[in-house]
Amino acid sequence: MPTGMRIAGAWSWRILALAGVIALVIFLVIQLKLIVVPFLIAILLGALLIPFVQFLQRHRWPKWLAVSVAEVGLIGVVSGLVYLVITQIIRGFPDLQDRSLEFFDGFKAMLLASPLHLTDAQISDYLAQAWESIQKDSAALLSGALSVGSTFGHVLAGILLVLFATLFLLIDGKRIWAWTVRLFPRTARTAVDGAGRAGWVTLTNFVKVQIFVAFIDAVGIGLGAWILGLFFGGFPLVLPIAIAVFLGSFIPVVGAVLTGALAVFVALVYLGPLPAVIMVGIVLLVQQVEGHVLQPLVMGTAVKVHPLAVVFAVAAGGFLAGIAGALFAVPVIATLNVMVHYVARGEWRVHPNPTLRDVIRDE
Repeated sequence: MPTGMRIAGAWSWRILALAGVIALVIFLVIQLKLIVVPFLIAILLGALLIPFVQFLQRHRWPKWLAVSVAEVGLIGVVSGLVYLVITQIIRGFPDLQDRSLEFFDGFKAMLLASPLHLTDAQISDYLAQAWESIQKDSAALLSGALSVGSTFGHVLAGILLVLFATLFLLIDGKRIWAWTVRLFPRTARTAVDGAGRAGWVTLTNFVKVQIFVAFIDAVGIGLGAWILGLFFGGFPLVLPIAIAVFLGSFIPVVGAVLTGALAVFVALVYLGPLPAVIMVGIVLLVQQVEGHVLQPLVMGTAVKVHPLAVVFAVAAGGFLAGIAGALFAVPVIATLNVMVHYVARGEWRVHPNPTLRDVIRDE
């Protein structure tokens, strides 16, 4: 047996074993998605709120009061955003519907009178084909979203699981992690504990920066739409669009495209083609500032993931688990990347309690 063949065989069975473990984990996550997705959301919320709770405790707040303020504040902020979006959409939807139908009729009349010599039947057929293509392309994301909570009971149970899991992470997160570490052999506990702490530092930094970037996106696009409306008679639904941009920014690539398209559509329907083109420029400018200035400058190397890896991670996550998969793809990849590097480089021997500075230096 040639040496090259033996080496290839040794690598092959190890790769197959690793792929089998990964496939099993993905299968279990998909089967238990009604539990896994709320727990992952709770971890992200915990990464955001635990530093806030610790900050309050350092300023001599009782732990129960700090946890209560964090949890109630989270519920209040999310409820307020949802209330604003729903009320604004309810107020503006009838007018948006009428404007959309009016724009569609005008666009259809323009096509009928154009040199293309299209007929009414041809236009209807083309629109049906375009709608069918949109439905096929979005089927994976929509099916993933519906599978997470296809009924009101599933949604309510998921919300309650998120709230309870977040509450217990805030109250007893350290003891939960210590119990998890004790599941591993003694010789591996130091490495596992250090890797987990390094991953937590990365996740915490990622969540903070992602919220900041989402806020900048929302302010940039919302302010741009408002200023554009000053020159063209008013831009409707600015607040819902800004909130949609803020929420959509947590889903890399996909969220920015969808929320930007919403702003452009509203500009096209209400203000016309020229304002819509200007709105496209505003959205592209904000996205370029985010991608080339904010992300490299603020995110830093602690959670640095190559853009190609981000695109493939979001695509794979969306294919496997819909919107939830696209949402968690980047933080999972960034956290695992830091944890694997921490263990592989033996940093747990030197930095058993890694800080953000240690993680950045390791990268």
